[in-house]
Amino acid sequence: MLRPRGYSSMVQQARAKVASLPSPTGGWNARDVISDMPVGDAFTLTNLFPSTSGVNIRGGATNHATGMSGQVQTVMDYNGAATSKMFAIDATGLSIYETTAAGAATVTSVTGLTNAWWEYANISTSGGNYLYCVNGVDKPRLYDGTTWTAIDAASTPAITGVTTTTLDNVLLFKNRLWFIEKNTLKAWYLPTQAIGGAASAYDLRSIAREGGYLVAMDVLSLDAGYGLDDNLVFVTSEGEIIIYRGTDPASAATWTLIGVWQLGSPIGKRCTLKWGGDVLVNTLDGLTPLSSVLQSQVLDSRAAISDKIQNAISDAAASYGSTRGWQLLSYPAGDALIINVPVAVGSQQQYVMNAITKSWCNFTGWPANCWVLFNDLPYYGGNGVVVRAWDTTYSDGSSTIQTAAQQAFNYFEERGVKKYFTRARPSILTTGTPTIQIGVNVDFDTNFTSSSLTYAASSAAIWDTSVWDTGLWGQGMTVSNSWQGITGIGYCASVQFQSASKGVNIQWASTDIVYQTGWAGI
Repeated sequence: MLRPRGYSSMVQQARAKVASLPSPTGGWNARDVISDMPVGDAFTLTNLFPSTSGVNIRGGATNHATGMSGQVQTVMDYNGAATSKMFAIDATGLSIYETTAAGAATVTSVTGLTNAWWEYANISTSGGNYLYCVNGVDKPRLYDGTTWTAIDAASTPAITGVTTTTLDNVLLFKNRLWFIEKNTLKAWYLPTQAIGGAASAYDLRSIAREGGYLVAMDVLSLDAGYGLDDNLVFVTSEGEIIIYRGTDPASAATWTLIGVWQLGSPIGKRCTLKWGGDVLVNTLDGLTPLSSVLQSQVLDSRAAISDKIQNAISDAAASYGSTRGWQLLSYPAGDALIINVPVAVGSQQQYVMNAITKSWCNFTGWPANCWVLFNDLPYYGGNGVVVRAWDTTYSDGSSTIQTAAQQAFNYFEERGVKKYFTRARPSILTTGTPTIQIGVNVDFDTNFTSSSLTYAASSAAIWDTSVWDTGLWGQGMTVSNSWQGITGIGYCASVQFQSASKGVNIQWASTDIVYQTGWAGI
């Protein structure tokens, strides 16, 4: 056979290569363009939580309290000297239910409310331990561990000097209860160590340069705790952050305006979260620690700990920013920070950050309207239920957990060289037999190669019932690393990972991928 001169020097023999890719512990990246994304990140990471050593399936969810007649829009915790209790308020029954114990919720004496969106605070005085809650329409409710009291100017205790039905937020700051008057720039405060008495007004109209109204309050501690350096933070609807320091707002000698800073508009009323000694504020600029606000008059958006998913937050705020249900929750035992995103009733999502690595992911399948941390465990309010979330059942009731990940595109250190991808092997630790599918996309194609997976559970044997040496017994974490065929031809590739499981723990460590290289530049 005749061949062109120099043919042998033009041909580069195809040869198989194997690359081992760590799972995307860098987390969800919704900021960088996919053509320039760090290879340790993922542009899809759903129901998979990035840890320090791998990527884990999120926990499951189990109905804790049932029997409420509508969407639960507030869950609250009461912390007494020896007893902690949990309460829920639903949008149809418009009542306060006790949901401390698992099972059917118990309706309290509080019924006939106007709405189910309430804010609350705990306070301890020489008289006992109390839960105060307000919603800006109904009379505030005070719980003393036994009895609920509707608070007005004639109740016992009473609050005078203000129409109590206008109070829609409450905060404990340096032994004083502070309230926000709905749709105004006016705050009210009580005497120290008091649950009633004459309320004094604190008007911020001359301080808030952009106008609007007060949305939230919180406590910023520069000494990393509740101490002498505590500061009272007001957040306005226009994104102004107004910070005061002191003890007695009526005394110029002990009360000082620290400053006014400008952020983006806050997203929702439940837009702040105490974060160690810091305060996080969820705004259109991102989830921002206020300690960084003190550094400049206008915040650098890169200071937001949500910077890596800022485009996702901006898109969600544009679509659902006026929908009730935005909330922040810290879950220290799970090293997690949660942003509840009210996409639609029944379809809510959570943007979740690993508090150690600051890596993000998003959760689906938890239709949460509101959250509370009760006895150090996360609970959310859903449709007629309060749900214990992130538990070790690894299933959402009777539903499977579907995960999906798509890692950043990788040139495998050979830009300009076309590659043929043939096989992949995910290395996972698991307690069962989840359905796992691995795929590959090439050259910035972001479509998933398959739809949702199905899962067929394998049954473990039952002690004292199953036949010895025949029944299949449950097991601890074991390694699974089977090869799967993949197909893709391109210069760069992105690994897809999908799973479907119920009652099965999954920890994804890495993926081996086999490919061949051919002619450079073709």
